[in-house]
Amino acid sequence: MSVAGLRKQLHKASQLFSEKINGVEGTKHDEDFLEMERKMEVTHKGLADLQSRTTEYLQPNPASRAKLNMLNTVSKVRGQVKSTGYPQTEGLLGDCMIRHGYQLGADSAFGGALVDVGEAMQQMGDLKDSLDIKVKEKFIDPLQSLQDNELKEITHHLKKLEGRRLDFDYKKKRQGKIPDEEIRLASEKFEESKELAERSMFYFLENQVEQLSQLSGLVQAALAFHQQSSEVLRELSRKLQKWISTASSRPRREFKSKRSSVERLDGGQRGSLSRCSLKSSGTPSGGSPAVLTVPGKPGHMTPAPLAWPESPPNIVGFQAEGEEPDQPCCRALYDFDPENAGELSFREGDTIILANQLDQNCNSGRSGGTQSE
Repeated sequence: MSVAGLRKQLHKASQLFSEKINGVEGTKHDEDFLEMERKMEVTHKGLADLQSRTTEYLQPNPASRAKLNMLNTVSKVRGQVKSTGYPQTEGLLGDCMIRHGYQLGADSAFGGALVDVGEAMQQMGDLKDSLDIKVKEKFIDPLQSLQDNELKEITHHLKKLEGRRLDFDYKKKRQGKIPDEEIRLASEKFEESKELAERSMFYFLENQVEQLSQLSGLVQAALAFHQQSSEVLRELSRKLQKWISTASSRPRREFKSKRSSVERLDGGQRGSLSRCSLKSSGTPSGGSPAVLTVPGKPGHMTPAPLAWPESPPNIVGFQAEGEEPDQPCCRALYDFDPENAGELSFREGDTIILANQLDQNCNSGRSGGTQSE
């Protein structure tokens, strides 16, 4: 910087200090100029805030925006042209639904409905991507261009005007000590800068058709997005109603128990309990449920020595006429004396009524002629 330039900067700093600290009054602008300057400041701040708020509207997740900015920066450093788009929440939800829908299978009405909803969500994500592109092209980019060109130029004129005003006021205050010619040149430069700033602000504020068109572009893009989304959702609603009707019209299937047990009394396959008709007067006195197991090798438990009789024999204490209880039962192959608490004592040929199956090799039952310990 030259000596003259350094001296001018010192003069400006001195004048600014005098105005801020000592209360020295500087040259006043007219009311029209001040009003235009105020409007320009409001416009400048409003456009910057509007861009930020619009970006948040398009992508509410700040972490995703930060990740996108980082990826775009890396792409620029590497010289890659393709940019990474926002991970739309609709698309992520759609991928999740489709994956789980296919996992449920084609025979599941809920799985098929999940696939349809997931595909609709993916379409919504694509529409959101289209909205991002249109708003960026028709609204955000024009606003950025406006800031980078016209507003930047106006800001430059205002900053230059303020500097020349400070220089002019400093020299005017020291009239007599500074040559009149120098004061006159400072005044001319100040008036020139004021006219340039005033002219640029005037034309900017008068020509608002461009800004209105950009705002209309934002609204039109949002309207197209919501109309297309509405069509997708209406079609999805019709599909879901069909799925509901299909699921409602399917015949109900009865539940069939697959409980396993011992061999059937009629000599059938193992795996289902059959019923035998016994003449009985009711529950045997003294009969009690017990675990039907017998000890085998040391440390092992083997199935009880039971077999199904070819025909339902009479049970001691159950020989009353007129009643035929329907209960699963089995016949002992040989005698067994209990060795542990809770085991049932029985003799060869005794018939034992089964209460329930505890596991593959163990049942609970009772015998009318034998007491459990």
